[in-house]
Amino acid sequence: MAEPPKGRRASTDDPDYNWLYGSRHSGAGSSSESTGGPGPTAGAGHDPDPTRMLPTMERPSPRRGGQPYEDPTRPQERAGRPTRRPAAAPPPPRQKKPRRRFRAGWVRTLVLVWLVFLVAVPLWAWSQVDKVRTDPGGDRPAEQSGTTYLLVGSDSREGLTREEQLEFGTGRGEGRRTDTIMLLHTGAGPNLLMSIPRDSILEIPGYGSNKVNAAFALGGPRLLVETLELATGIRIDDYVEIGFGGFVNVIDAVGGIEICPKTAMKDPQANLDIEKGCQEADGTTALGYARSRKTSALGDIDRARHQREVVSAVGSEAVSPWSVINPVRYFRLADSGSDSLRVGKDTSLLSTMRFAWAMTRVDGDSGLTCGVPIADLAVNWDQERADRLFELIREDRTEDVPKSLCKPSGLAN
Repeated sequence: MAEPPKGRRASTDDPDYNWLYGSRHSGAGSSSESTGGPGPTAGAGHDPDPTRMLPTMERPSPRRGGQPYEDPTRPQERAGRPTRRPAAAPPPPRQKKPRRRFRAGWVRTLVLVWLVFLVAVPLWAWSQVDKVRTDPGGDRPAEQSGTTYLLVGSDSREGLTREEQLEFGTGRGEGRRTDTIMLLHTGAGPNLLMSIPRDSILEIPGYGSNKVNAAFALGGPRLLVETLELATGIRIDDYVEIGFGGFVNVIDAVGGIEICPKTAMKDPQANLDIEKGCQEADGTTALGYARSRKTSALGDIDRARHQREVVSAVGSEAVSPWSVINPVRYFRLADSGSDSLRVGKDTSLLSTMRFAWAMTRVDGDSGLTCGVPIADLAVNWDQERADRLFELIREDRTEDVPKSLCKPSGLAN
């Protein structure tokens, strides 16, 4: 509606437009014309203009010079010190896997048990080995460089049943004799394994001239050591002896060995019947192969060569990794070797182990295998050649041994 004309007083019957036009029309007798001011002020109990716009706060603009706007509500950094921010929460602890830890414990236990087994078995076997006196005393050769072992293969039937004697072809011989006599020298040069034919005629102290194996039968290891030292001038440091039964059991314990006969061999007395060429042999066959001397024209000379071949093959099998990895084979080897093994009282376990290792390095480029130099098939020694070979051994100069002195048969040609 239109505003009332000037000079006209609004009647009470006019509608109240104060809610729309504000305090300009509030109250009778108070107007802008009568006061000349902007309008009446609100009296007591008068409500403010509900349509009045409230002032707004302008957002500060960015500072000049490109300075960023600073939020007044944000905590400011202290002078020289950055505002401390809450530290990152530490990662949760890593959960261990009980199963993996359990398996690791079992592995450590098994390794420990295995190491104890590897050490305990040889110590136990060594406690079963017979120790015999081998030092003859008296006037012996002086100490020499390197180590010289005397290896004896005894034909003792001790511990063999009647069935085993028949199987092995050993008969019922009494006493203790030797079919195998070898000297093994180790030192600065190649290992040297030298066979001494058992029928070699030597001077036996106190008994005169006789076959060398008679020294063993008459006076055992001590007299045999004394006889050989007198004949060769070589000082014997350690003694190793093995009987028939132990020989067979050791070969069977390592699963057999390879033998390479140059001809077919058939010897009923040794229970031997084999073909020519390389083949696998069990303990019984290998024993017959090493003992037979009636299947070759060279007799005892060929037998000595077969013995070196068998002993070297046994050593190679005994120190193979499989002998250690396989616990059954490891135990059987130690057990079988201790049954009929005899060593000198001065021979230690470590020396015996060195002997076994040296026996694997006596063939081909790694070592030398010889028969003692002989002049004829009657195994009479060729003393000149023999003395030259013995001197090189005494001086630990096996690298200087010529082929003319180290022949498998011992013969010059």
